[in-house]
Amino acid sequence: MPQIPATPAFILHTPQLGENIGAAARVMGNFGLPELIILDPRDGWPNDKAVTMSAGSPVLDNARVEYRLGDAIHDRTRLYATTARPRGMEKPVMTAREAVSDIKAAIEAGEKVGVMFGGEKSGLPNEAVNMADAIITLPVDRSFSSLNLAQAVAVIAYEWTAGEGAPAEFEPVSDVAVREDLERMFEHFEYELDRAGFFHPPSKTPLMVQNLRNAFIRGRWTEQEVRTFRGAVKALALGRGKARVVRED
Repeated sequence: MPQIPATPAFILHTPQLGENIGAAARVMGNFGLPELIILDPRDGWPNDKAVTMSAGSPVLDNARVEYRLGDAIHDRTRLYATTARPRGMEKPVMTAREAVSDIKAAIEAGEKVGVMFGGEKSGLPNEAVNMADAIITLPVDRSFSSLNLAQAVAVIAYEWTAGEGAPAEFEPVSDVAVREDLERMFEHFEYELDRAGFFHPPSKTPLMVQNLRNAFIRGRWTEQEVRTFRGAVKALALGRGKARVVRED
């Protein structure tokens, strides 16, 4: 496996303002968090306002810019989603302090961790939250729960340094499936379910897909389990006489 980073990657999902990107990079530098991934920034990239607001933070200089969620998280084995809104998903919900303790334990066990932050307008989309192992929610006033993007980053960054450390709750891992492999497994399975007429009525397809993916995410699949499951799906499809169109990717 590639070398495991000692810190999580912070992923800004569709941020709007360059100033917030720069401020996030600045505070990440303050607290020793070097890995920033910027997903589809609204105003394009590079962004002069982000550079100015970053105050020379090396985090911004080394930031990675992606334009698809799958590309931003493809190499992660564990993901956290920051959101103030309940999503009706069966996922652990943690405070920032609890999440940082969990993240440190996961990294110590050999995981590649990402923490996702939503854009200023509407936060993280369900598609992103669906891919997370756990949700981070801050104890904000529910009547005014919208937190500035850079401020949310600052809270998690502060806890990274100030937290009490990680409990020894994670077993060492060697082959936890990365999100790219899980995404391909999801697509393969959903493709065959669709061909079999499982998604009915069509209006309920998004919710059914969400429920299936949430169940798979909770399973903490290994690379071998993903390969085995995809082999089983392929065998079932061949058994229905659809050998000519079975997915091979």
